[in-house]
Amino acid sequence: MVDQSSGLSKVKDSLTQKIFLGNEPNAELIAILTVYFVQGILGLSRLAVSFFLKDELLLSPVQVSALLGIVFLPWMIKPVFGFISDGLPIFGYRRRPYLILSGILGTASWVSLATIVHTSWAATLAIALSSLSVAMSDVIVDSLVVERARGESQAKAGSLQSLCWGASAIGGLITAYFSGLLLQYFTTRTVFGITALFPLIVSGVAWLIAESPVNKDAQDSNHTNSLPIKHQLGQLRQAISQKSIWLPTAFIFIWQATPNADSAFFYFSTNELHFQPEFLGRVHLVTSFASLAGVWIFQRFLKSIPFRVIFAWSTVISSVLGMTMLLLVTHTNRLLGIDDHWFSLGDSLILTVMGKIAFMQVMVLAARLCPSGVEATLFALLMSVFNSAATVSHAFGALITYWLGITATNFESLWLLVVITNLSTLLPLPFINWLPAEEQTETSKDGEQPFLPNLMSELVLRESESKIVE
Repeated sequence: MVDQSSGLSKVKDSLTQKIFLGNEPNAELIAILTVYFVQGILGLSRLAVSFFLKDELLLSPVQVSALLGIVFLPWMIKPVFGFISDGLPIFGYRRRPYLILSGILGTASWVSLATIVHTSWAATLAIALSSLSVAMSDVIVDSLVVERARGESQAKAGSLQSLCWGASAIGGLITAYFSGLLLQYFTTRTVFGITALFPLIVSGVAWLIAESPVNKDAQDSNHTNSLPIKHQLGQLRQAISQKSIWLPTAFIFIWQATPNADSAFFYFSTNELHFQPEFLGRVHLVTSFASLAGVWIFQRFLKSIPFRVIFAWSTVISSVLGMTMLLLVTHTNRLLGIDDHWFSLGDSLILTVMGKIAFMQVMVLAARLCPSGVEATLFALLMSVFNSAATVSHAFGALITYWLGITATNFESLWLLVVITNLSTLLPLPFINWLPAEEQTETSKDGEQPFLPNLMSELVLRESESKIVE
């Protein structure tokens, strides 16, 4: 009996270390991972949304960029959700009810896309509601992760973030290929109807969150999760006034606000290169594998590396690799004997790995910055700053696309758009000293909360976009 018990203990320890990356598995952790997993699974609708806007609503690349900027708004006001969750509990609970509501809202938005949406304005509203659903659930699970990560070592916090985003990558991996394959046999509205089922899983697992009513928490003098709204505002004001917080945040905003060419390139891929939905599903599958690989590389090798080193190298390398798209848009790859499909797959794989590594570091830093009691609000505030920059990026991208005369059929100036968007990512490098150089473990001399480890990097726009339209 002793040997059997010892054997089971070894198996549990092995699973804890290898599967859960050292984090103790329990019902709440499973619920958190399930929410991230569902966020990945929602990628099933990613291509359906793009084709719906292009082929059924007949929107141009500029219009799609503008629409994405609008539906990104829920991610810009994430602090509102965090503030409401922290300060306005429902039936005494701050997390569980909001997860349930987010799942119901997500299902309603996808059902509307599958049935009653027939205009661009209605589509914008429905997609924005689905974005709101994911943003709300994201704030809640992020706050739960923050509560777990606070006070942990840099490596431990990195492991928890790796586990969470690994769950999201696995969810995306499962549905990646089917996102294109289903469009070969079914309409976009059918795909929307299937997608509507998944947000309900979030509502279901919300009951696994280990949460005590606020009125009980208040009786515990050592428990600081339930704080008066006035105190929350004071803590937020104190946090965001620290130079060690707003300088790096400003740096990341600048980097994120550089223009992108994603919408124009989607039209080029489908209208000029004639990539079919099934192949685009393969691309999504490859990028999902690459995301998982990026999480593993970060967890295995990079979670303790100083941020400035990783950011500088990843920015330069990504910009250089991004220039390889010139070979595709000018069809030079064909002269080199490289098929359009293979070229696109290889390029997407490498860029996605680097992007995921960078994204992981942003999440670790943001999680460890948040003080007790306002973790959802401050974390959401930090992330919304990054996400707000994405709206600026879409606006710049749409404006440059319009100036260059790029349309659904005219791609003569697409090469110039690729050059501009890639070179612009290098603009923030002169300000890299705004980022922390060394990890601090004690309070600074001026009494400010220590700036957390050198763990920030480019918040990849594609990651945020996937949560909007997936």
